[in-house]
Amino acid sequence: VQLQASGGGSVQVGESLRLSCAASGNIFRIDAMDWYRQAPGKQRELVAAISRGGTTTYADSVKGRFTISGDNAMFRAYLQMNSLKPEDTAVYYCKAGLVVGGGKLRTTDYWGQGTQVTVSS
Repeated sequence: VQLQASGGGSVQVGESLRLSCAASGNIFRIDAMDWYRQAPGKQRELVAAISRGGTTTYADSVKGRFTISGDNAMFRAYLQMNSLKPEDTAVYYCKAGLVVGGGKLRTTDYWGQGTQVTVSS
């Protein structure tokens, strides 16, 4: 199982970025996709989450600015980030809660590699 995150970069305050996370491998089902971020010297925090049923959750700090979505049975998830602020600067990680094919029907978390987002004023 692999999660591939992409779309990070360096932008100015107020600009937008769209992160993507693609899941591949022996996957039976994806139950949820989450985006986390970790800024230097800080703990990793949940930014946004989407369930298989489409329910979304956002950190208060990004509500109204970020939108999480998924397609292809959640094998691909996106994080649209608008009105970016310097405090959004962090390494962003995607995490999938999924069931591996051919095994027990148990949801396990898998993490992708991080993608750097830098917002300059």
